[in-house]
Amino acid sequence: MAYEKITYGLSDGIATVTLNRPEVFNALDAQLARELHDAIIESSEDEAVRVVVLTGTGRAFCAGGDVKGFCDTIDTIGAHVKRLTTEIHGAVSRMIRMPKPVISAVNGVAAGGGMSLALAGDLILATESARFTMAYTQIGASPDGSSTFTLPRLVGVKRALELTLLNPVLSAQEAKEWGIVNRVYPDDEFQAEVQNIATQLAQGPTLAYSRTKALLYSSTSETLETQMEYEALNIAASGKTADFREGVFAFAEKRQPSFQGR
Repeated sequence: MAYEKITYGLSDGIATVTLNRPEVFNALDAQLARELHDAIIESSEDEAVRVVVLTGTGRAFCAGGDVKGFCDTIDTIGAHVKRLTTEIHGAVSRMIRMPKPVISAVNGVAAGGGMSLALAGDLILATESARFTMAYTQIGASPDGSSTFTLPRLVGVKRALELTLLNPVLSAQEAKEWGIVNRVYPDDEFQAEVQNIATQLAQGPTLAYSRTKALLYSSTSETLETQMEYEALNIAASGKTADFREGVFAFAEKRQPSFQGR
């Protein structure tokens, strides 16, 4: 697919997906949602990709759904929203399910569907100037984009209700204190810090990351014994990989491992 409303780049195992509608703070319309979904599928399937970075152009990560588009389709809004969420939810599902780490690099405002999209990252990194707000009920809508799944798991049901009913705007530091954001960086250091973390992940044991990610996401719906059985099966499978062999011998030989993602 030729992209017009995102940019996609791949370098040294790092796929960077950038929402690119800065004139409307990267608001999600139907075309952007389709392109995002396609890029996430592409990065998930490409064996050269070992980590994915999702970010935005300009002053915003993503301002959520394109409200002007809602106005233009108000008489058929149900169909419009279903088409839009089909693409966004497909992208979110593949972000969470793909066997590679996904970094949400929140470079500015993340509101509504933009906050939901950010929450789907495995690691959420933010600039000091970033702001987070759910904002859905401000336009008479309930949340989408998986936020009713991810947000209560991060902050608890009561705080999730506060965020969705009262719509406070959280600073990046407040979002970190609430457990929404992993790390906050000064704006002028942000790109370099994101690159450093993405590089660290791209050079890491890809299959171990994949198994770890799957185990953690499944843990809330499994019993203790079932989860431990999955752990046993996965660590045994990890032991058969080239990266495990490299890791244990590097440890024994007191040198840095060189992982190949195999």
